[in-house]
Amino acid sequence: MKKFLDILLIVLLTIFVVNFFNRDKEIKMDNTILIEFVNQSYTIPASVWVKVNNFTDKSVVFNTCNDIKINNSWREIVFDKSFCRDISLNTLSGTIIDYSSQYDKFSNIWKYNLNVKIDDKEYYDQFDLDNKGTIKKIFVWLFYAPIYNLMIFLLNIFWWVFWWAILFITIIIRLVLLYPQHKMMIGQKKLQAIQPKIKEIQKEYKWNQQMIWVKLMELYKKEKVNPMWSCGFLIIQMPILLVIYNIILWIKDPSSFYYTYSFLQHFNLESIDYNFFWLDLLSSGGIWWAILAISVAWIQFLQVKLSLSNKNIDNKWIVLEKKKWDDSYSQFMPDPEMMNKFMLYWMPSMVWIFTYTLFSWVGIYWWISTLFMLFQQLIVNKKLKK
Repeated sequence: MKKFLDILLIVLLTIFVVNFFNRDKEIKMDNTILIEFVNQSYTIPASVWVKVNNFTDKSVVFNTCNDIKINNSWREIVFDKSFCRDISLNTLSGTIIDYSSQYDKFSNIWKYNLNVKIDDKEYYDQFDLDNKGTIKKIFVWLFYAPIYNLMIFLLNIFWWVFWWAILFITIIIRLVLLYPQHKMMIGQKKLQAIQPKIKEIQKEYKWNQQMIWVKLMELYKKEKVNPMWSCGFLIIQMPILLVIYNIILWIKDPSSFYYTYSFLQHFNLESIDYNFFWLDLLSSGGIWWAILAISVAWIQFLQVKLSLSNKNIDNKWIVLEKKKWDDSYSQFMPDPEMMNKFMLYWMPSMVWIFTYTLFSWVGIYWWISTLFMLFQQLIVNKKLKK
């Protein structure tokens, strides 16, 4: 083992040294200007970026409109006057020119050519622009665009305060998912109610795992119970959360205007307030962020606890011994109550990790969503008790 670690260390050091000296050579010996598109292919709407690095021994000055030309089908693109500006680059420095505010200029699918003239030298690059695929288009127009415009609408009516928009978009989504969530909660309670029957099957057929699964499927069908209800609902929620995550991730990108409905196109990105008391909702870190993650995990723990049966959860396993003539057996068959105990601690832990590692607004979204589910669980428990 020590030999292996020594070899691995030598390989890593060799790679580091080679990369270090290659980088040094590139910076010192090129003595040129590197200008290129950040990506070689884009899809509409395109947030095009051009990367400029000055590897010469003197500073350079160029204009984003006069010296940098981008054309499509050999027709030069004319950018807004507000975009035109002078850029000065010192030696061994670089910058990125963001064309996202000019996304409407990149609307024709084809090859786009970059032609830059600085100090009597010319530089070239190219990228391809294409439409999104059919599946992506369907997803964008069915989910992304409606939720994006709902976010803009909520920002508009709530004075561009970001956390108010998060609050109400979460409530709207919870109302849309109210019925499937209700069915899931009822299903969980039904599943808990048949635990004694499940244990009887496990005990009766403990030497035959295949027969256990057959009998369990028969029992689930008879009692109209689906053990995958909770996972199914999580599968429904995750795409919605991913859509919201991407919307907010790119909300500052002007190219997102491409998806804006006509009656909402008057808003200004600079007017959005991303603060929630001491939290910046588009960042992470800090004591209040940690407190938010803990509070979200705690509410999730309470919700899962309420969704479980009122009986004590025992740490039990049905231990099976191998028969000499039986090669197919399961050494351990987990007790359903043990699985419930696992969910009781696993779900809050996962929520805490997600909240702690992602932007603060994710924690706000999950906090409101879980609180909504908590009250819904109380109502379901009260209804079933009657």
